Amino acid sequence: MPHLALYTFGVLKSPLADPAPLTRELHDTGEAVYRKISEHPGYLAHAEAADGGRGTHFDLDWGAWGEFAVPAWYGKGRTAETTALAATLSLWTGLHSAFDAIYTGLHREALNRRYDWFERTGRPAYVFWWVSDGVIPVWQDGVSRLEHLHDHGSAPHAFTFHHAFAPDGTPARVEGIGPKSDQVR
Repeated sequence: MPHLALYTFGVLKSPLADPAPLTRELHDTGEAVYRKISEHPGYLAHAEAADGGRGTHFDLDWGAWGEFAVPAWYGKGRTAETTALAATLSLWTGLHSAFDAIYTGLHREALNRRYDWFERTGRPAYVFWWVSDGVIPVWQDGVSRLEHLHDHGSAPHAFTFHHAFAPDGTPARVEGIGPKSDQVR
């Protein structure tokens, strides 16, 4: 049975190393959100550094999730002092479970505050695509699909909740979002 891959990417207003209260708040909120989402039904896994080590996203060993990559349009730093991004790569059982985890609870609260922490880039902040059972997406997959979504809009190759697709490539709908079609769970 296929699984749903999700890549998120945001450009922060301040570098991750910034000691300002808003940066610390984002970090603390992010840790709590990750803990809660990892307990959500339908959540399968997310990219974590293989050695659990510290460092910038760019110099960590991500194991099966591949080498860390960012969209070509990311123009901020890549060092510990200058990196100003938040990115995730995760696997889900389906659209409904991902939607429920993202738009309820702590994550919903964080979404309501996203513009306190993130720049408005005019680019998509997330992208979905289906992968075969047993496949672990790599960071570059997420980057290329996010860029494809930006350049071409939603398609079975790269899509959003608003214009979703089922594993067979047919249009799908998550309760109350997107064009009318069969509901996907």
